[in-house]
Amino acid sequence: MKPTRGRFVLVESLTELDRRLSRGTRDLTGWRLVGLDLRRHSATLARCDTSRTTFAGCGLAPGDEAEHLRRGALVLPAVGVAPVDPRRATLYSPDELYDSPDYRHTLDGRTYAWQQEDVQPDAAIAQTLHDHAVDVALGEWAEGRELAGLMGGHAADRGSRAYDDAARLGYELGSRLTVATGGGPGAMEAANLGARFAGSGPDALAAALERVAETASFRPSIDAWVASARRALELCPEPVESLGIPTWHYGHEPPNLFATAVAKFFRNAQREAILLQLCNRGIAFLPGAGGTVQEIFQDACENYYASEDSVAPMVLIGREYWTERLPAWPLLRALAAGRPMEDRIHLVETVEEAAAIMLATPGRPQERL
Repeated sequence: MKPTRGRFVLVESLTELDRRLSRGTRDLTGWRLVGLDLRRHSATLARCDTSRTTFAGCGLAPGDEAEHLRRGALVLPAVGVAPVDPRRATLYSPDELYDSPDYRHTLDGRTYAWQQEDVQPDAAIAQTLHDHAVDVALGEWAEGRELAGLMGGHAADRGSRAYDDAARLGYELGSRLTVATGGGPGAMEAANLGARFAGSGPDALAAALERVAETASFRPSIDAWVASARRALELCPEPVESLGIPTWHYGHEPPNLFATAVAKFFRNAQREAILLQLCNRGIAFLPGAGGTVQEIFQDACENYYASEDSVAPMVLIGREYWTERLPAWPLLRALAAGRPMEDRIHLVETVEEAAAIMLATPGRPQERL
C-alpha cells in the first residue's frame, strides 16, 4: 500500500482494504481503490460512505457501480496504455479533454485512471516527457502575454456569493489582462468563466452564471456539471482567452470548461511553480483553505527574494477572512516589512478593489519557462 497525503488513501490490495475496514472505518472520503476485485465486498461497501471515493479498474458486483456513482463516487475503467501523447506540441482544449459525454471515458478521465495504476518505469518516463512537452507548449503560449493569476478555493459552489465574486473578478481582469487559474472547479472555474465573458457584456455573464448554477457542484455527477457548463458556453460565441493549469494529481476534481487553453500536468509541484512564475501581473487570492494558503506563501517566498523590478503584486481579498479566520495577512505583512515587496502586497475587501489594484500596478517582465 502506497499512502498519499492528507485524506487521500491509496489501497491496491484486498489485504490492506480488509485491514483498514476491520478497524471500523466507514468513511472512505478521499480513498482511491485501484485494481481490486470488490465483488465480495459489496455488502461492506454498501455500509460505507463512498460519496468521494475513486474506484479505478476495480471489479464490482452487479448494481454496485450504479449505486456508487449515484452517491458521488468516481468509477474509472482499467487503462493499460498511456492515453496521452507524451510528446504533444500544444496545450489542451476543454473539448479535447472532454471528448466523450461520459466522463469516465473521456481523455481526462482515462488519463486519471491510468495514473492511479502502478507506476512502472515506462509510465513514469511517459509522464515526465508529457509534462516537459506541456511546459514547452505553455512557454510558447504565454510569450508576450500579461497574465494575472486568480487563486481560491475549489469548494465554492456555483450560485454562491464566493463563486459569483470570483467570476466578477475574472470578468474585470479579462478585459485587459490574460487570466490564469489552477484550472479546476470552484473559484478557479468561476474566474475562467468571468474572463471568457469579458468581451460579451455583463448581461451575458449574468445569464451564464444562472445556467451553471443549475448544477452547483461536480458532486455527485461530473456529467451533469459539464452539461450545465456547455449550456453556458452557448452564450459566448467569441470567448476571451484565459488559461487553466490543473493537475491529474488532483484528478478527482475535474478541469473546468471555461479556460480556452489548458496546461494539464501530472506533477503538482511542477504545476504550482509554473503557475506562480507565469503570473507577471500579480496574483489575487480569494478565500480558500490549505491549497490557497500554500500558494500565498509560495508566491511570497518568490517575492521575498526578488529584486525590486521582479516583484509582482499580491492581493488578498476578504479582510476578516485573511486576518481572523485564516490570519495569513499579519504574517505576510511581517515577512514583507523592509523588503522590495512591501508596497506590492495588499489586503482589500472587494473584488472591485482587487481588480483596480492589479490593473493599475505594473507587473514584472515575463520570464521564459
